[in-house]
Amino acid sequence: MTAFQITRDKAVAHLRLTRPEASNALNVEFWRTFGPALRELDAGGDVRALVISGEGRNFCAGMDISVFSGGAILQADTSSRRQAFQHAARELQESLTTLERVRFPVIAAVQGACVGAGLDMVSACDLRLASEDAYFRIEEINIGMMADVGTLQRLPKTLPDAVVRELAYLGTSLTADRAERLGFINAVGSDAEATLAAALQMAATIAGKAPLAVSGSKAAITYARDHSVAESLEWAAVMQGTLWNPEDVLAAIQARRHKEEGVFAALAPLVPFGD
Repeated sequence: MTAFQITRDKAVAHLRLTRPEASNALNVEFWRTFGPALRELDAGGDVRALVISGEGRNFCAGMDISVFSGGAILQADTSSRRQAFQHAARELQESLTTLERVRFPVIAAVQGACVGAGLDMVSACDLRLASEDAYFRIEEINIGMMADVGTLQRLPKTLPDAVVRELAYLGTSLTADRAERLGFINAVGSDAEATLAAALQMAATIAGKAPLAVSGSKAAITYARDHSVAESLEWAAVMQGTLWNPEDVLAAIQARRHKEEGVFAALAPLVPFGD
């Protein structure tokens, strides 16, 4: 696997984009393997947090040009081919939506350029850290197209409407310091190394919490983003009834009292239907 590599440190997983010579542009291999790799991490039940970073100067330069060189992407001259185009677009969307669907929080550690599909990716992450030289840009408008893999749908939930429209219409860059002031970035590090270290430390802290409570919190926040307060409260009442675990509560209280790490059971593995 050359598009990215995944390593593990106990309950923390680290996915590194590994094409620095191409500024980690997302090629066909990435789109074919990213979603399945995330689902595999989730299926085991023992991953409690994931950090995504990119090797080299830039986090991600967006969609690799090879994605546009064949298949359904550029063939839209007939009704059937336009239908195939829509199917291809949905596959790309679904790949990044997996970031929201896995049970563990995902933290992006960004340096340098994070543009186009790279911004689509980090928009779907739970938390975002950036180095001082990081910047974010809706690059699609600069190459004559509308962004269609998640940025325009998720950014309005995390940034002011006028700022999203500015980025979408003008194709300008959002700097790390402005992104932090606007609440899109959780923190800014001095450089890529410091940013990644902070992300891994944040992941380790999350991994020390009760996994069921963390996964439930992630699901509740994502649900509330897309529903009314009344609907979200009802959902939370039902979900809490299914997730309530007195053993985790007692373990957390005991750990806090004795100033030690809590011991919690891992999430249940996800067994494919029929196995």
